Amino acid sequence: MTGFYRDGYCRTGPGDTGLHTVCAVMTDRFLEFSRSRGNDLITPRPEWDFPGLRAGDHWCLCVGRWAEALEAGCAPPVVLEATHSSALEFVDLSDLMAHEAGE
Repeated sequence: MTGFYRDGYCRTGPGDTGLHTVCAVMTDRFLEFSRSRGNDLITPRPEWDFPGLRAGDHWCLCVGRWAEALEAGCAPPVVLEATHSSALEFVDLSDLMAHEAGE
């Protein structure tokens, strides 16, 4: 289950210091990028009830990680309707729209 609150929504609140607000569709390229930056989203972590992610999975990303991936040229597609509006404080709508998932 994704989202900071593990409720399936990219909501944020006072405890969400990472701002998990961008609903993204995982790609192999992004998952490898994230792992290279110290955030392994591929490996299952049963102790955290985390099954690991694969290409095609939807996940609420930290807006800062998405922006970092954008700068590196490997930002994953975004589901705009499921991305929290507060992400716009950190990334441009035009960048999100340019990476809109074609679902």
